[in-house]
Amino acid sequence: MSDTFATIIMAAGKGKRMRNDLPKVLHPLAGRPLVHYVIELARSVGSERILLVIGHGSDLVREATRGLNVEWVVQERQLGTGDAIKSCRRDLAGFGGDVLILSGDVPLLQPTTVERAWSLHRESGAAATVLTFKPEDPTGYGRIIRGESGELLSIIEQKDVGTGMLKSDEVNSGVYFFRTEPLFQALDRISNRNAAGEYYLTDTISVLADSNEPLAAFLVEDPLEVAGVNTPQQLSRLEQKLILRRGD
Repeated sequence: MSDTFATIIMAAGKGKRMRNDLPKVLHPLAGRPLVHYVIELARSVGSERILLVIGHGSDLVREATRGLNVEWVVQERQLGTGDAIKSCRRDLAGFGGDVLILSGDVPLLQPTTVERAWSLHRESGAAATVLTFKPEDPTGYGRIIRGESGELLSIIEQKDVGTGMLKSDEVNSGVYFFRTEPLFQALDRISNRNAAGEYYLTDTISVLADSNEPLAAFLVEDPLEVAGVNTPQQLSRLEQKLILRRGD
């Protein structure tokens, strides 16, 4: 298990429900673009490198993150989260560390939470460690599927969830640690045969489980930390929470 890791931040999405053409990760939260908080987190937890996957409005995202010591990786076509991470393969060729994956629209994740998950990842020797949480309403989130002994088996996206899987109240946060080689091997084996026609990063978990790779899950106690932004209303609520957290 490596002692170092690089961070990949997914920041290529348009954010259709934000109702404008500004890349979602550039919407301001308390006066700063959402993605700035995520880059700051990646740096604070000791990332050796920070790769920013860009796509929609890439020129705007480059300009907004210039001087922040990130490496831009262009996702030519938005074919899903798995495709976004696969776009980084060439840039990480020869990199000896592990990979932390973050979403550019999740601004309130705390360094201590990431550091605790990193410790679990290293100590368990897992090929992948998924940060999970239990929201009041799991609708819309990918469900964590476990075996009879509690072992992590897969993550099933909401669009593909069957009736029995709806019983799971533990969901995927979209934050992960991976060992680099198993990650890209698993990405080569996923397909887009699903309801969205996309390549899901989440599908790598079942691929790794089927290959008998060790997996781990870290439960985030405060769902606010892993709350993302998909609508102006969600952005407004997160800003209110951030102000309360700061005591402004």
